[in-house]
Amino acid sequence: MNNDENPRSQQPGAAPDASPPPPPPVHQATGRQRLKAGLWPPRLSRAQLIVAVLLFGLGLGLAIQVRSTNDDSALRGARQEDLVRILDEVDDRTQRLEDEKQRLDDQRTELENSSDQAEEARKQTLEKERQLGILAGTVAAEGPGITLTITDPSRAVAPDMLLDALQELRAAGAEAIEVNGVRVVANTYFSGDAGEVQVDGKKIEAPYEFTVIGKPQDLEPALNIPGGVVQTLEKEQATVLVERSDSIVVDALRPAQRPDYARSSTP
Repeated sequence: MNNDENPRSQQPGAAPDASPPPPPPVHQATGRQRLKAGLWPPRLSRAQLIVAVLLFGLGLGLAIQVRSTNDDSALRGARQEDLVRILDEVDDRTQRLEDEKQRLDDQRTELENSSDQAEEARKQTLEKERQLGILAGTVAAEGPGITLTITDPSRAVAPDMLLDALQELRAAGAEAIEVNGVRVVANTYFSGDAGEVQVDGKKIEAPYEFTVIGKPQDLEPALNIPGGVVQTLEKEQATVLVERSDSIVVDALRPAQRPDYARSSTP
């Protein structure tokens, strides 16, 4: 056998062996695609979910707080002088309460230390009767205060505006008030329509005059606060005049009334 013969040798006229096909190209993902694949779909652990909920709640609370802080305030547009006056009024009210507390403490001390407690109790009873008479409108009163005069040429001042003025004066420490000759008491009310105002059922005509006993330094600023009584009345073309005085007399009286059902529980 011829050594040159090789069974694997190509036969004459045979096609050469085909080379294997090249491997397909590998697709390289871009950085954006790899980031997107890492973030979506999200793979949150339980701890991460709890933190996300807490952060959402914190953000919601901060948003609500900022919104409430930015709400319109009646005093936002007030001048510095007005704000200082309002602060002084609050301080004065606080001082009045402190003075009243001190007065009551002194009365208690006098009762405890008086050699004649019966006589001291009688004096205090008479003084309390006088004070209650002033509040009930059964006795006249005199002292420092203001006169508030409201002129209403357009007949646009409604009863509720006069009631607001009365409430502001009471809040500022007014102790005795009369309006156009009608004594103001705890159950005083205003009724009717603009230009046809009644106080406790009695018709009164403009100008409306409030005669008020109290501390003038508290009463006048209370009426002139921004957005208060004076500005409200002036929007209705009314004219408001406030005058201080060292001596105001409130002498319109109410008849003493005996209650129908209430009786003292003290034997």
